[in-house]
Amino acid sequence: MKSATRVTPSRPRICIIGYKRLSHLVHSVIDEYSTRADIEVIDEVFDAALKAARYREQEKLADAFISGGANASILRATLSSPVARIKVSGYDILLALLKAGDISDRVGLITYGETDAQLDSIKALLKLKIDQRAYRSADEAKDCCMSLISAGFSVIVGSSVVVDLAEQHGVRGILAYSRGAVRQAIEDAIELAYAARLEAIKFEQLDSVLRHLSEAVVAVDEHEQVTAINPAMEHVLGVTRREAIGHKLGALSAQASLKSTIDQDFSEHAAVTNIGHQTYIANKVPIHSQGVIAGAVMTLMPASAIQHADTNLRTEKRPGHPVAKYHFEQIAGSSKPFVQACNTAKRYARTSSTVLITGESGTGKELFAQAIHNASARSRNPFIALNCAAFPEQLLESELFGYEEGAFTGSRKGGKPGLLEVAHTGTVFLDEIGDMPVSLQTRLLRILQEKEVIRLGGAQPIPVDVRIIAATHHILQDRIQQGLFRSDLFYRLNILHLHLPSLRDRHDDIALLAIRLLQSFLNRAQISLGAQLILAPLMPRLIAYDWPGNVRELENVAERLASFAVACTTPADLDYGLIRQNLPEIFSSGASPATSHANSLDIRSVKAALALAHGNRHKAAEQLGVSRTTLWRWIKAHKVIDC
Repeated sequence: MKSATRVTPSRPRICIIGYKRLSHLVHSVIDEYSTRADIEVIDEVFDAALKAARYREQEKLADAFISGGANASILRATLSSPVARIKVSGYDILLALLKAGDISDRVGLITYGETDAQLDSIKALLKLKIDQRAYRSADEAKDCCMSLISAGFSVIVGSSVVVDLAEQHGVRGILAYSRGAVRQAIEDAIELAYAARLEAIKFEQLDSVLRHLSEAVVAVDEHEQVTAINPAMEHVLGVTRREAIGHKLGALSAQASLKSTIDQDFSEHAAVTNIGHQTYIANKVPIHSQGVIAGAVMTLMPASAIQHADTNLRTEKRPGHPVAKYHFEQIAGSSKPFVQACNTAKRYARTSSTVLITGESGTGKELFAQAIHNASARSRNPFIALNCAAFPEQLLESELFGYEEGAFTGSRKGGKPGLLEVAHTGTVFLDEIGDMPVSLQTRLLRILQEKEVIRLGGAQPIPVDVRIIAATHHILQDRIQQGLFRSDLFYRLNILHLHLPSLRDRHDDIALLAIRLLQSFLNRAQISLGAQLILAPLMPRLIAYDWPGNVRELENVAERLASFAVACTTPADLDYGLIRQNLPEIFSSGASPATSHANSLDIRSVKAALALAHGNRHKAAEQLGVSRTTLWRWIKAHKVIDC
């Protein structure tokens, strides 16, 4: 047997597997193809031929194989590489029979597979007695040969194996193959080799894609034998590529079997599958070729990766999608009660427990809720706010818990997840919780206790992981006494309690907040005047005011003031008389800054007011909201020189 050598794959590499006489015939023509292909000839048959071919295929030493008779059938049934058959034509048989007729008028013909019924019709023309036999194995070939010899036949036509058996027993053998048949087989093999190379390139490209996919992928043929597998799937199944290719997938892992997909010709998408001790989301799809099922493919994605992707989609910042914008560093204030509230909120941010925020309207409850979320371990996950007093009961229920298709008239096709589902792994801020209908309070209590939600019209509980931050301006104990709030829900919400001080309890922060808010509105309107200069004459009034609307009211006043500064380039351009008319709540306050807040005057405010009034103390006192006498005494006490 000729030894196998590696050659540069610039030309097709052809391996011809024959036996003695056929090999001799092949050698007589291969020089004609020396510039077109690298050809190797092997003298083996049956099992030895298959072993030699498998080795060359495994080591990638051949692009295509050539063989005839039994060898060709065995190789085609076993190898994945293309196999060209040396075909015996009717003309070849006729020539061989005529040659045999020169020796004897009784000729035996042994062919692989089956006999040829058409020969019976030409026996008379050839003037030969022809007896046909057929074989499918080495033993059958020997039996056929011995049968003819016993019957007195002295010449036998057949394959190289048949010729060799005949001559071993002293009978003349005539080879049925011709040079023309060998040449045609080589031409076919060269063409198959080029096609195989193109397929190999495509497969390598596909294999490269599969190797780099994060999804685990496996493909099988119609017998469920693995034809392709990527490293991710090798890891899932705990096998190597070599251990998997050619083996039944169900034998590698019964949990990963695609037999039912093939047998039932049925696709499965997003199916939950457990393989080993891991949970995966599986897609199983049958493959069709020319109208018949040719195999199946399965992809697996770890459930944890799906959950992570789901979280990323949920938290994607797109228009209309609520997110937490505020952080603790954006919350201004230095008064003692405010600093205490901030410190408490920061401690709460380090936990996942439910928080109940209380305080008057406008104290910044949602702002604190957002800051707690952004300082927590859930900061990258969704933050969704819902005002419980802003929706009718049925709409609030569907928004909060979601609904299945057909749950009520007008429901969306396919249903809709509620905000508690959408906020999975994040935070839900329920503002004005004290105004939530009692019937919905019961359902919310279940969420807090069971950590699962059932959609309207549904029966399947959906696990959710959400942190609840609730807020109210009501005194919930009073609501409980009135039968408007469930006591058990109150105790579930009131695990961590944060009370926000009103603005009238934060006098030290009023000036800071007013300047900061007004400057923000001035910047937005591209007004060059500074907030401090505008507010200086008004500051005593702002500090004296009780601010029933708290920070929200102060924000409204700041925005109103900014509108009066439009087109003003200096403080002198401001019309404080008009400002006074449009801030009646500040200037009609029950407490008179002239008496109760005279001490709140500072040098900067007084100097600014005097400058704006061009030294007119009457006008300056009016701007400061104090009497002229109070202003004169203050100037004298602080030795302020008139501007």
